[in-house]
Amino acid sequence: MKKFGYILILFIWNNAQAQLLKSFVHNAEFGIGAGAGHYFGDINTNAGLKSLNFAMGGFIRKQISNYVSLRAYGEYSFLGYSDIYSSNQFQKARNLSFNTNIFEAGLSLDLNFYRFQPGFEGFNFTPYVGVGLSAFYYNPYTYLNGQQIFLRPVGTEGQGSAIYPGRIKYSYTAFSLPLTVGVKYAINQQTNVFAEVMYRFTTTDYLDDVSGYYAPDAFPDHNSTGYLLQDRSYELGTPIGVKGRLRGDPTKKDAFATFKLGLTFNIQTYVCPK
Repeated sequence: MKKFGYILILFIWNNAQAQLLKSFVHNAEFGIGAGAGHYFGDINTNAGLKSLNFAMGGFIRKQISNYVSLRAYGEYSFLGYSDIYSSNQFQKARNLSFNTNIFEAGLSLDLNFYRFQPGFEGFNFTPYVGVGLSAFYYNPYTYLNGQQIFLRPVGTEGQGSAIYPGRIKYSYTAFSLPLTVGVKYAINQQTNVFAEVMYRFTTTDYLDDVSGYYAPDAFPDHNSTGYLLQDRSYELGTPIGVKGRLRGDPTKKDAFATFKLGLTFNIQTYVCPK
C-alpha cells in the first residue's frame, strides 16, 4: 500500500510539474556579450591566432518554437594582422599589415539541441547552432612613419588607376554567412549565461586590402604614399613587388570570427492552464 502511495504522489508531482512547464512560455531573450575577434585571409593564410582583438555585441532572440528561434544582432569587432607573424618566407618578406573596425548587423536562425525553459530543472541548459546572413562595414588602414593611413583610397593594387581600368576600388561594405556554435545555461527564470563562437564567410577579399597583383607602375612618384604602401618589402631588404607578381590570393575570400561570453535576459509569459 505504501509503495502505491509513493507512486501516486510521484505521478501527481510530475503531472503538476508538467502543467507548470506548459504554463510558462519562453517567448524571447535579449542579451549582450564581449570577447575576442580574429581575422583569416591573405595575411593570415594558416589560421594563426596571434592577433586576438576585442569584440562585443548585442541581440534579441525570438522563439519560433521550443527549439527554433530567430535572432537579430549587432556587433563590433576590431581586426588586424601582420606578415611578421607568418612562418612563410614570402609573407615575411612581403611585410604587409592592416587593422580595421567592423560594424555588423545580421539575422540568424538558431536551433537548440534541447528544449530550453529557464527556471525548470532539466530544461535549463542547451547547446545550439545557428546560420544566418549579415552585412558589415570595414575600412582597412595601416601605419606609415607613425601616421595612420586608410588603404582603400590609396588603391594599393592599382584600383582607380588609368593604367588598370579593370581594377575598381572595393566597397566599404560586404556580406557574410555567419555560422554559430554555442551553449547557454539558465541561472534562474530571468537570466542566462552563454558562450559562443560565430564564424563568418564573407563576400570580400579586401578586409586586409590584399587580394591580387602588385602594380608599382600605378605610382610613378616613388616617394608617394601609394608607392611606399603597395610594396613594403623595401623596409626589410630587396623589394619583391614587381609588376604582375601575386600580392595575395584572389581565389579565396577573407573571413573572421568572434568568441563571446555574455548574459541574456528572458521574456516569458504565463498562460493559465485549461
